[in-house]
Amino acid sequence: MSRSNKVVVPTSKAALNQLKYEIAAEFGLTSGAYAGTGADTEFAGELGAQAGTGGGHSVHWSALSTRQAGSVGGEITKRLIAQAESVLNGYQ
Repeated sequence: MSRSNKVVVPTSKAALNQLKYEIAAEFGLTSGAYAGTGADTEFAGELGAQAGTGGGHSVHWSALSTRQAGSVGGEITKRLIAQAESVLNGYQ
């Protein structure tokens, strides 16, 4: 089975991006020095939009180690699973 980044629920993209930046901030991976222009990263466009909403702080995704980026992704997965479990427990 191949892996893909196909968006299954397009309306969830904004919520997932917000969660990604919140977790990065909780892990201390933010910096107030990022100007949001000229970055050659996958999330460069998002960083410019996020910089004004997070108190001037943003994430240098290209400067993160694989371990740090994986920690953010792992925490997203952990929180989504916990949320799904709480919803499913409500049906019992």
